[in-house]
Amino acid sequence: MEHYKTLQVFQKFPSSGVFHINLNRPSQRNALSRDFFPEFSIALQSLDQNPNASVIVLSGTGDHFCSGIDIKTLNSFANDTGDRGRSGERLRRDIKYLQEAITAIERCRKPVIAAIKGACIGGGIDIVTACDIRYCSKDAFFSVKEVDMGLTADLGTLQRLPGIVGFGNAMELALTGRRFSGQEAKELGLVSRVFGSKEELDEGVKIIAEGIAAKSPLAVTGTKAVLLRSRDSSVEQGLDYVATWNSSMLVSDDLMEAVSAHLQKRKPTFSKL
Repeated sequence: MEHYKTLQVFQKFPSSGVFHINLNRPSQRNALSRDFFPEFSIALQSLDQNPNASVIVLSGTGDHFCSGIDIKTLNSFANDTGDRGRSGERLRRDIKYLQEAITAIERCRKPVIAAIKGACIGGGIDIVTACDIRYCSKDAFFSVKEVDMGLTADLGTLQRLPGIVGFGNAMELALTGRRFSGQEAKELGLVSRVFGSKEELDEGVKIIAEGIAAKSPLAVTGTKAVLLRSRDSSVEQGLDYVATWNSSMLVSDDLMEAVSAHLQKRKPTFSKL
């Protein structure tokens, strides 16, 4: 397993197929340093290629999920000097580089589940809106904070949040930067469920993640890929894409095993991907 400065990557139960990525700067409330972005991409790519990994759970070490981008990281962008055109071009390249690290969640074939406790602010919203499923504890709170920092959010929140909570709600949250609770996040559709405590969140997400990991990996990765493609396409284009996908993936050992297990009233067993 790789060693990271800003992350912990581990598997609690070797037979489960569930791997964990923890944002690991608890003394800074898991603020995102410059090192986080390349490390996060590498960790996701590594688990994407790991046949033992079926589902990834993303959470934060300590009391908070993520307090946003580290102020030092922001200052490093603000202090660029020299020719304005070249400085602007470098900054655009830097922003695209950071964006790619967040989009790596969607590029990862394996489902990524966000388990959110405490603060989820700014860059934390960028991260969770790219995740496939989101859960939180009742102490969680959220804020699209960039407007209060004199910034336009640029790592994915303004692109992904409207599709999750609706355009009007996303506009209101992004323009006000107001703090909202886990319960409101549930009402908006940002999270699928609110758990009563951190312990209940951990146990609940464990059960859900292990349930997904026990399913056909071809079916799970295909469902994620088709849903993401359909989100950015018309219904007709999405239907055409899934027809093409299933024309190559449908007839598999997984289908035969699922049917046999159903008829024999037993749990199916699938090969690794």
